[in-house]
Amino acid sequence: MAITMSSAAEQPARQLTSENAPISAQQCEVSEIRLAASELPAHPVDVDVSAKFVNTAGRSLEVPGFFDGGNRFVIRFTPPTPGSWNYTTKSSLPALDGNQGTISVADAATGRKGGVVVDPKHSRRFQYENGDAYYPIAFECDWLFALDAENADDIPNTRKLVDTLARQGFNQVVMNVFAYDVNWAKDPQLDPKYEYGSPKVFPFAGSNVDPDHSKLNIEYFQRLDRVIDYLDQKGIAAHLMIYVWNKQVNWPEANSEADNRYFDYVVRRYQAYPNLVWDISKEALGYGHNDVNYISQRIERLRNLDAYKRLVTVHDYSYCRRFPQNLDFVSVQLWSSELYSVMRNVCDDFPNQPILNIEHGGYERGPYVVFTGDYTSPEVCLERAYQCVFAGTYPTHYWQGAAWNVIIPDINAMDAESQPRLDYYRHMRTLVDKYDIGRLKAGDKKSSSGFCLHNNKDLFVYYVPKENEHIGVRLPKDRQGQTMTATWFDPISGTFGEPIKRTITQWPSFPKPEAENFAILIVQLQSQTDKNSLKNR
Repeated sequence: MAITMSSAAEQPARQLTSENAPISAQQCEVSEIRLAASELPAHPVDVDVSAKFVNTAGRSLEVPGFFDGGNRFVIRFTPPTPGSWNYTTKSSLPALDGNQGTISVADAATGRKGGVVVDPKHSRRFQYENGDAYYPIAFECDWLFALDAENADDIPNTRKLVDTLARQGFNQVVMNVFAYDVNWAKDPQLDPKYEYGSPKVFPFAGSNVDPDHSKLNIEYFQRLDRVIDYLDQKGIAAHLMIYVWNKQVNWPEANSEADNRYFDYVVRRYQAYPNLVWDISKEALGYGHNDVNYISQRIERLRNLDAYKRLVTVHDYSYCRRFPQNLDFVSVQLWSSELYSVMRNVCDDFPNQPILNIEHGGYERGPYVVFTGDYTSPEVCLERAYQCVFAGTYPTHYWQGAAWNVIIPDINAMDAESQPRLDYYRHMRTLVDKYDIGRLKAGDKKSSSGFCLHNNKDLFVYYVPKENEHIGVRLPKDRQGQTMTATWFDPISGTFGEPIKRTITQWPSFPKPEAENFAILIVQLQSQTDKNSLKNR
């Protein structure tokens, strides 16, 4: 038996240790205790192995491990705090049982914030474990796992796409552990190099056509590790859908021994990644594979296995609507043409949970027709995303060049006129971060038309529909006579107009700049601190 401690993404291992020798790690980084046994049972995936980690303050974390091929077992540990942590392993296999060690954990590196959690003070919001705000702008790429799954050495295609998403402000990718193929007709003009349907890789032994569900393909998961890890490096949450029922996957029978083995393995293997967000299944109840009891049991099973308590949702609004108490946040799939009021109704139905519109019916057009949904204009897709934002909920963007079996990884190599307008979401990120949009309140009538996000003190942000000529704003009556500064923001170009300073009157109104699209108006009032300072001069 040997014990190795290393960064999860690091090859070879950083440090080989004997028992009880101190080893090093870093807060919020995935590290691994690697155990090796000379004798293995017939089904090593079924071996129970875990480690209990205890720090000097008495905080403990019992983390399950997993079989990693050959004679290796791995326990992934992501230290939640710096300091000294002692660990003891536990296993049904004697060679893996009772091993002890000490881990010296350094402070988190700059920019490492920990996992995504629900803000304990504001249950409609997300934050990182370190307390910084997390505002998800999500991008769906179901087949992200497949881009480099047949490349044993590197993930160049994955890096190209993920780098682009990171630059454009996306910080969550909705993806499957595995999907096989779509059930709709494919564009006859599709270039085969962008076709990732019917992949040769498979999470079980055998193939999707002829599977052996009694065994897992460990190499498949080792290659998926690279994708999850790279997303983590780029600050992007992996919204990982464990199942998908309508993409022709030859799954084992629900709740069978093989099904449970697969499910447990995914949870054991990926829970340590701080960027992990769990989703039980894409469109979980829409295809007759199971029922609500099965989904509820999966959630309970996951929570019992996940030592890190990562967030859990289900890509199925019918389930979320009936069983919100089982979930950390609600995922909805609402395509209504008038989206803002629909999303506000969802907020009324679920007043104490964050809400992600995981599919709002907008599928931005690409060079190939994949799945059009109801809306394909990039500007209409953006408008719908902003209506989610102003409703106090969170958006997800689909582009037909990446959402399903068709993926164009090098977007920058495309002709400029063919590229998706992902820059629109970079501009959204600029607005969200500049004004800390997630901290503002939604739903109040603070204008003659349009929608408002505000703190009811000194910041009012308005969505002004494209049809508008003007917008009348409704500010606190006690601020009349004071100074306000209004700034227009163009969500298409990402530019801010020149600030407009005015005295607050009873019914202030602002003409909308000439444009074919909607606009954002930011109204900032003179702060009470500034007002008091002027009085004291």
